[in-house]
Amino acid sequence: MQIILLERIEKLGTIGDVVTVKDGYARNYLLPNKKALRANDANRKVFEANRSKIEADNAARRADAEKHSENVEGKSVVLIRASSNAGQLYGSVSVRDIVDALNADGAEVSKSMIVLERPIKTIGVFDVKVALHPEVAVTVKVNVARSPDEAEQQAQGVDVIAAMFEDEAAEAAAAAGEFEAGNGEDLEAEAPAAGGDDA
Repeated sequence: MQIILLERIEKLGTIGDVVTVKDGYARNYLLPNKKALRANDANRKVFEANRSKIEADNAARRADAEKHSENVEGKSVVLIRASSNAGQLYGSVSVRDIVDALNADGAEVSKSMIVLERPIKTIGVFDVKVALHPEVAVTVKVNVARSPDEAEQQAQGVDVIAAMFEDEAAEAAAAAGEFEAGNGEDLEAEAPAAGGDDA
């Protein structure tokens, strides 16, 4: 289906561009959300008659979004979640979780603004894109951890899962060293006794 864009759509075009998209995408998303018009003669005339108003409205929304971006850019939120020892979450972090955390921090964002390419299913620090306007996007950090202490460590750049495995490996090595040392002493104690029997 051919449509006329009423705002910039990533990977499609900018205001006034006539593009061809799949029918379902146009009918289910672009047209109902007033992001585009069907590209027919009547709509072309309506668009050209209102082009300056549409562009002015877009510029005003973009200016508001740029002002708003100062309040959102670089924010970091901490989400405490239960996870396995390997760092896999029991469940995942949803867009709603991120929105609630950002709004609690005074960001004033909605679910439709969060661009989450894939669900967050492990602990760690993730960069999440927030599209405040089709032409204004900022990045926030989402710190998913099992405890506030872990979140603090992750914020400082520590990979807590790797550190946990290193600690466990060190403990295992220490335990193995103690075990070998203990067995060595036992063997030395037994050796003279064995030699005495032979004599």
